[in-house]
Amino acid sequence: MFSVSPSIDPAIVSLAPGFRALSIAVEAAPIANAEIAEEALKQACASITGNETPWAEAHLAAWAEAFKAFGAKPKRTPCSADALRKRVLRDRAMPAIDPIVDLYNAVSIRYAIPVGGENFAAYVGQPLLTIANGTELFDTFKEGEPASESPEPGEVIWRDNQGVTCRRWNWRQGVRTRLSAEAKQMWFILESLPAMPLEALYQAGDALMQGIELMMPDSRIEKKLIGFESL
Repeated sequence: MFSVSPSIDPAIVSLAPGFRALSIAVEAAPIANAEIAEEALKQACASITGNETPWAEAHLAAWAEAFKAFGAKPKRTPCSADALRKRVLRDRAMPAIDPIVDLYNAVSIRYAIPVGGENFAAYVGQPLLTIANGTELFDTFKEGEPASESPEPGEVIWRDNQGVTCRRWNWRQGVRTRLSAEAKQMWFILESLPAMPLEALYQAGDALMQGIELMMPDSRIEKKLIGFESL
């Protein structure tokens, strides 16, 4: 089993006191039951109109405040969970993309929590949540062509030793570490603020792990809590 050891820059605490996250590493196996993800996504889209998560709005509002704290405009670049839920409320559905992506999007939608999925085999070193100085490189696409850009100075980013893996905390993932069902080493990060009960964070993690186990019965999974309340 490979090891993932995410770290958090202490400067993040002033932007988001009480930030905590579940780090889940998966040694993948061939997908045997892809329909698990499709069903999870359908159920998640249906759940957000039923008020199954009464703390959801408060949690998304807390993320908006955290984004404002480092200079982002949450209406233009919302956290990933807010963007997904708004899309579902608008379209009443979410199209399937990839079984693994669909599964972690389902968890994000149902629990109103940003969930990142990464191909850890593409990492250089370990993940770090930190403040950008503006010189880091982020790989993306512009007008259909590979391109590089840099985050704004002061922006919260996830990065490794090579560059930025996710901009504006959890707004946009990079191309290099993008996850798909073909990946052998998968890393998921479920990020929460105190407005989301800790029990709900663990429930979201359990939902993701159970879905993976059903889709890939021979996979191996490890999880750990990181953040300021887990130190």
